[in-house]
Amino acid sequence: MARESCVSGADSAAAALFAWVRGSAPALGERLRGFGDPGAPGVCGANSYGQLGLGHREDVLLPQQLSNFCEPGCIKSVTGGGGHSAAVTDGGSLFVCGLNKDGQLGLGHTEDVLCFTICKPLLGCPILQVACGWDFTIMLTETGQVLSCGSNAFGQLGVPHGPRRCVVPQAIELLREKVVCVAAGLRHALATTVSGSVFQWGTGLASSGRRLCPGQTLPLFLTAKEPSRVTGLENSTAVCVVAGSEHSASLTDTGELFVWGRNKNGQLASLAAFVLLPQRIDACCFQDEKVTAIWSGWTHLVAQTDFLWIRA
Repeated sequence: MARESCVSGADSAAAALFAWVRGSAPALGERLRGFGDPGAPGVCGANSYGQLGLGHREDVLLPQQLSNFCEPGCIKSVTGGGGHSAAVTDGGSLFVCGLNKDGQLGLGHTEDVLCFTICKPLLGCPILQVACGWDFTIMLTETGQVLSCGSNAFGQLGVPHGPRRCVVPQAIELLREKVVCVAAGLRHALATTVSGSVFQWGTGLASSGRRLCPGQTLPLFLTAKEPSRVTGLENSTAVCVVAGSEHSASLTDTGELFVWGRNKNGQLASLAAFVLLPQRIDACCFQDEKVTAIWSGWTHLVAQTDFLWIRA
């Protein structure tokens, strides 16, 4: 979703950040104003379910610093879903807040939570990364195990015979190899294993695939409710994955970017309306430079080399 990111491990400190929209020239991005202590988390935007963690449900128009959350500088990563948010600390603790009607916060109940609250069922289980889908959450532990909670209406929890929702994080047992990266879209999820394989589950892309590719057989990973290896990546080694609403992307150890899924807004740099199998974006799109990091929004992708590329 809009906060999914993937960095290959290269030093990106010297990379300039550029942003542009169709019909305009690239321009150096302006630093977001309004935050106080740069080491403390700040939030703004829609807040109907308390997803900003401020203790209320009012929208916030200017960035507001969170207080009484944790020590400044201890937040390693943050992510958000359809109406919920999650943050991972340097110590591996997971804090969550917001919409919880399907148990996507993993707290053992379905009541919305207005302040960032530690996920007690995961105490003693350090979290490395968390990915929020529309109404579900995927957690990656420091040992490489993948957990999930929330809605399972489309098989997005990776537990095909489980209940339609799960309010406590449960292990995805069918992912037997150590996982190094996870991602979550609208109603699908992905994982990259230590050997460089990519798995996908959840049927969120299947409906658009059938409609936009009539007469073609969908690959199994688009219709699976359990982790299914993404075909078409056999000759590459993935280091991370990201997901948008109805698209997915994978970055390889050689700096190649593969994309698949719905292409309604041109985010896959293809003329096809839907890309059934992973398709490599030609290096000339990045001025023949190696891609070192990727990010995904709802309907766009961002890739970083020595410059930043955005496809809206």
